[in-house]
Amino acid sequence: MTEPEVDLVWDTRCETGESCTYDARRRSILFCDIPAGRIHAYSLVDATKQTFELGELVASFGVCRSGRLVVALRDRVVLFDIDTGNIEALAGPLGQPVTVRLNDGKVGPDGCFWVGGLDYNRPKTADGALWRITPDGRAERKADGYMTANGLAWSPDGTKMFHTDTRPGRIDLWDFDAATGAIANKRSIVTLADAEGRPDGGATDAEGNYWSAGISAGVLNHFSPAGTLLGRIRMPVPAPTMPCFAEGWMFVTTLREGRGAAELAANPTMGGLFRLRAPVQGAPVALFADT
Repeated sequence: MTEPEVDLVWDTRCETGESCTYDARRRSILFCDIPAGRIHAYSLVDATKQTFELGELVASFGVCRSGRLVVALRDRVVLFDIDTGNIEALAGPLGQPVTVRLNDGKVGPDGCFWVGGLDYNRPKTADGALWRITPDGRAERKADGYMTANGLAWSPDGTKMFHTDTRPGRIDLWDFDAATGAIANKRSIVTLADAEGRPDGGATDAEGNYWSAGISAGVLNHFSPAGTLLGRIRMPVPAPTMPCFAEGWMFVTTLREGRGAAELAANPTMGGLFRLRAPVQGAPVALFADT
């Protein structure tokens, strides 16, 4: 367990901070507060902070070639123009079960937006799916059987896709074809208990290894593609949700939703955006091919 210096860069106190994304064009870190329907932008140039209200739940998003964002809402995907506030329908409603909403999503090396579902049943059932949303608005159902689909990230060469199911604590690896968006040969590389950090959001580094937010243990876990634990970093708050690499740093979103009064009092900055020096360079960030 390593404990590098981790700084709070924005005390947003998100209920569920997620979808931490590097926007190279704007040189900003973008992230959302899912239930609040907000997307936040933190400038790496001058630490300027902006917040954009979408008016409904924002599950996740990615950056487009045009500079817009491709955004997953509860059951549909839209294009959002940060500069004008314009929202354009792209795909959906997807017709998921009423107990399922969209959750973690990222742009893949194929230029499409991949997004998975989260099931609200208690106890949870595996009714969530993994979707591929194309630039022309087609919604392709690529896989089924998820309780809380999460952790999408691709190897630097675009031939492997990491994906997780948070509730059972499983990290999967797929073979990926960037030319067609085909996925194959799914295998589980590791399963994590609560004390080890059940896998939430993830990111890959330039060496092809996988960084997973261990939401149940307050850690970032670092795995090889074979599932070997290479390292573990303790976070200053209990519930990290997603890491991303940007300009020599690693940024991490966190949550406070569902936490008791005593835990919030002990960790008042839960839900904030944190930063630490990246121990390795990140893999390239893909852009949605809307142009």
